[in-house]
Amino acid sequence: MTFTVAYARRDGAPVCLRLAGELDMSSAPQLNAAIDGLVADGVRQFLVDLTELTFCDSTGIAAFVRGDNRASVDGGWLRVTGATGRVARVLQVTGLAEVLTYDAVPDPRSQSAS
Repeated sequence: MTFTVAYARRDGAPVCLRLAGELDMSSAPQLNAAIDGLVADGVRQFLVDLTELTFCDSTGIAAFVRGDNRASVDGGWLRVTGATGRVARVLQVTGLAEVLTYDAVPDPRSQSAS
């Protein structure tokens, strides 16, 4: 199955990356390149929609972690949403469901100023 990465940018909002197909050793470089290019353009917040992702192996998981690490260097983040089936199971088994789910993004309005 073909892997695709599409994204939408809106001022003041995280970039939404929509993944479709199978994320594995042969397609992870495509995701890494998309994230690297956006980071180079100043993007620091990524929301990755996995609704249409049908498969994700350890290389795909590594791409998510790498993307979060790249974004966090400058105070950003990468979060995933919409995982179902096998993809959701892989995120749960690896523990990333607790770390990279969109619900884990802190609400800046709930943080007190020091």
